[in-house]
Amino acid sequence: MGPPPVGYLPGAVPPQHPYGYLPGAGPPQYPPGGWLGSPEVPQARQRLHPLSPVLHSARSLVVVIAGLSWSTLSRVGFGWFAAMVSVIVLGAAVLAVVSWYNTGYQVVGRELRIHEGLLWRRTRAIPLERLQAVEVVRPLLAQLTGLAELRLEVVGGGKTEAPLAFLSLAEASALRERLLALAGSPTTGATGAGPRPAPMATPTGAEPPTGRQLHSVRNQDLLISQLLTPQAFLLPFGVLFVAAQFLSEGSWSFIAVASTLTAMAGILLQPVRRVLDDWRFQLARDEDRLRIRNGLLETRMQTVPLHRVQTVGVTWPLLWRFKGWLRMRLEVAGYSGGEPDQRSRPDRLLPVGDLSTAETIMAEVLPGVDLSSLPLTPPPERARWLNPLSRQVLGAGLTPQVFAVRSGLLTRQVTVVPYARLQSVRVVQGPLQRLLRLATVRADTAGGAGAAAVDRDLAEAWQLAAELSARGHAARRQE
Repeated sequence: MGPPPVGYLPGAVPPQHPYGYLPGAGPPQYPPGGWLGSPEVPQARQRLHPLSPVLHSARSLVVVIAGLSWSTLSRVGFGWFAAMVSVIVLGAAVLAVVSWYNTGYQVVGRELRIHEGLLWRRTRAIPLERLQAVEVVRPLLAQLTGLAELRLEVVGGGKTEAPLAFLSLAEASALRERLLALAGSPTTGATGAGPRPAPMATPTGAEPPTGRQLHSVRNQDLLISQLLTPQAFLLPFGVLFVAAQFLSEGSWSFIAVASTLTAMAGILLQPVRRVLDDWRFQLARDEDRLRIRNGLLETRMQTVPLHRVQTVGVTWPLLWRFKGWLRMRLEVAGYSGGEPDQRSRPDRLLPVGDLSTAETIMAEVLPGVDLSSLPLTPPPERARWLNPLSRQVLGAGLTPQVFAVRSGLLTRQVTVVPYARLQSVRVVQGPLQRLLRLATVRADTAGGAGAAAVDRDLAEAWQLAAELSARGHAARRQE
């Protein structure tokens, strides 16, 4: 009969089947002790949406067909070109269908299992207690077909885990709620609480707002904020320069002008991408979670547990100060800095807004923290030798809840770190700092940049490090 399956309570009658019943023997018979952490019948293996092969093959075909280029069409003729495209389409469709048929998922207890592979079968088991964040992503094709992709982030993961592409929007939302409920409630199995009901999809295919709405960014403010960037501000001067060179007699070739225009387009790519990513940005709170929805061509619905927030950063870009605007970002445990798609990281807390809005959001994320009254003190006067222009801007201080630092000359930044999220505290001295009896105190967090109090007096730095270490231990004990 073999060893009992994982999750079976010692002392209970061993089951005769991995799910505790024999096929054809009537309803499931569970052991007296029940299954560890499983309040309900283990879910049978579920397949992805039947349209998943179509979307997967469509994305691949666009790249392959574009790679054939017009030169191939001119060499082989339209007939052979159409035949090549047909073979590629058929092959991609067959591979996509085979992959879909052998891919599935199931929730067993507090574990998500992903099954995939044809020749080499692979099953990934993801413990839900290590779950950091869940997001529902909807690329353009998925929006047109009413589908969505579910992505998970876990502790220590080098990349996004378990990208389930694609599910229906209602199924993706329901699965996200269920996984978060199991991940955030260790006693779920004991209480017998089931998953939350699935939200109904609206006629437009967008997920209805859930939880208490905190803020919605106006698209007009988003557009203006990206116009107030160095790239957009210098664009007219670049266009005038290229036009002058192009109109002058024989000074520039067409290729040179085209290369310059391409480089300018690359510079503008970042603000354009930010507009597309943050379009219709909405922030809400549902119990102990933040819910973020944003995106135009690709919508993202992210759920971040508040206890996973490592740091909160507030930035005042130079050109935004005329409008009194700022932006807020957060760091979440479990996200790798080497993630290929940095847009998948839930770091947006407020793309653009004023100070009052930022204070309201900060009070929700870190209760008791007031941005306007942080006790930030500058380094000693002799630190001017190392920071002649920014010495008055630098600052650091402690509040009852967080460690706060300020930096930046043209672009002002404030970073706050909750004491409970401190992983280590370091006192660092460079050669010049040793001569001036200065030191930098670095507070490290899980997978994030943390915060650094730069060029503090040496005695103050050691005292600050000891205080941070003591407050970090006390905060973790209270959780």
